[in-house]
Amino acid sequence: MFDMMECPTTETSLGIDGVTSAGFAADIASLLPVQYTREEGFLHLQPGRVTELIGVPGTGLTRLGLKLLAEPSRVAPVVALDTRGWISPEAAWETGVLAERLVIVRCDDPILWPKVTAALLEGVRAVYAEVPARIKDYDLRRLTALARARKVAVVMRSMGNGLPTGVAHLRLRALGVTWEGVDRGHGRLKKRRLVLEASGKGAAGVTRRFEVEDEGTDVMRVVSNVVVDQARRPVG
Repeated sequence: MFDMMECPTTETSLGIDGVTSAGFAADIASLLPVQYTREEGFLHLQPGRVTELIGVPGTGLTRLGLKLLAEPSRVAPVVALDTRGWISPEAAWETGVLAERLVIVRCDDPILWPKVTAALLEGVRAVYAEVPARIKDYDLRRLTALARARKVAVVMRSMGNGLPTGVAHLRLRALGVTWEGVDRGHGRLKKRRLVLEASGKGAAGVTRRFEVEDEGTDVMRVVSNVVVDQARRPVG
């Protein structure tokens, strides 16, 4: 199955007098350098690099993957490649992805998926891709090389046993999730905390565990005072 859904688009233009619109000014501002802590940097994509999300369903990884598209969507189109039919535009918008720059593509065919992904990498700034279980390692390595050549930031979440060695620059593994405000299956959800483990070259070869707080808005914050290392000792 292959299906593409594009959200309504709007245009941003320059006035004749050279004064930029507010939208264009916001785009320029988004290009300015921003300083992040080491853990905050794990939640920001790098052009030409692959970030792998690992974890069981229910740990908030779909929302995290969409959230990682929010920053790139300020300056260019982004794509969510959906293999399960679960991703909705509203879910992406809630994480801060701009509606006019979001495209959702649905493809669950393991033969067609590499071709669809390669075509997407030729035309967008960032992709969140769910990877069908039966994709060949060769195809994933070829797509990684293409993303690097086109300087496209990619988030991949395998529906199988994970990505082959050498594909991911950074791996984010969900270790657990806690909910506040919900007791015995009912109540008002106040916030969610997701414990992540970062590893790979993108983490400088050091495995680090940290916690992210999500209040359901378009902001996900690293909780600095609960960052722990492998031995679970407080480090910040």
